[in-house]
Amino acid sequence: MWSSPTKTIDEIVAPDLIFHAPAPMGATGVHALEQVFAALRRTFGDLHVAIEDMIAEGDKVVCRNTVTGTHKGEFRGLPPTGRSVTYHEIFIFRFAGGRIAEIWGVVDVLSLMRQLGMIQA
Repeated sequence: MWSSPTKTIDEIVAPDLIFHAPAPMGATGVHALEQVFAALRRTFGDLHVAIEDMIAEGDKVVCRNTVTGTHKGEFRGLPPTGRSVTYHEIFIFRFAGGRIAEIWGVVDVLSLMRQLGMIQA
């Protein structure tokens, strides 16, 4: 469990981060990343991200992850269901000056929404 995710983000992420992953909160940069992590912790208190593959070349690192958790908090208007979920994501991180300067992300939100019963298969 993260003891202080904001401190960790502040230590490894550049303050002027360019964050390309969808962030519905309306925030940008490092604040969007902080809000995404806070929302995930509220929704999936037992959130676990397993890195399946990591590839590095030049100033970029690509991670393919499997995410698991239990729906314990509101998600996009859906009250907690108690359902266990598993979904996948891929992120590309560009580093500059020893910190993450740019992030691109693709998250399988469709699979997540199906598992929570928000949409039918």
